[in-house]
Amino acid sequence: MPKKWFHLVAVYIAVNGYNSCLSFYGVNMDLKNKVALVTGGASGLGRATVEKFVAEGAKVAILDLNEDNAKEVQAALGEENVQYFLTNVMEEQPVMDAIAGIKEKFGALHIAINCAGTGYGGRILGKEAPHPLDHFKFIIDLNLVGTFNVMRLAAELMDKNEPDEKGEKGVLINRVL
Repeated sequence: MPKKWFHLVAVYIAVNGYNSCLSFYGVNMDLKNKVALVTGGASGLGRATVEKFVAEGAKVAILDLNEDNAKEVQAALGEENVQYFLTNVMEEQPVMDAIAGIKEKFGALHIAINCAGTGYGGRILGKEAPHPLDHFKFIIDLNLVGTFNVMRLAAELMDKNEPDEKGEKGVLINRVL
């Protein structure tokens, strides 16, 4: 049987104020003293996730390109709780650097949540021309390639964790567009 070392889950995270643990598909994870990374953590669903996790006792690394918003979140929640890494998730080296920074700052990684992403509404054939291919490629690179890039590199750091009582070392969570 293959080694079970993390959950790979595709879920839309519902951030709520009444639950003190991460819960999905009947699995609960106490967030106290956990370390999480959140891509897109400077705004929207990502920011709400960062705020909830810190409120529940987790330390959080924000991987985002929005430096002003990320620094605002970090200032509001405390530098001891939140670390910001200017990161383009579509590129390998910036994500590798962020993962190394997480290890240096917090010593481990237990949760990786991919909230970075966007969409582009457009017809395949517009009134003037076909849908711009470069826009489509950007969306695929950010939403698919960027998500996979973070998952694979986060999993590598999670694999260094000691297994919990269920034999698990971490969890990867990806938002569904």
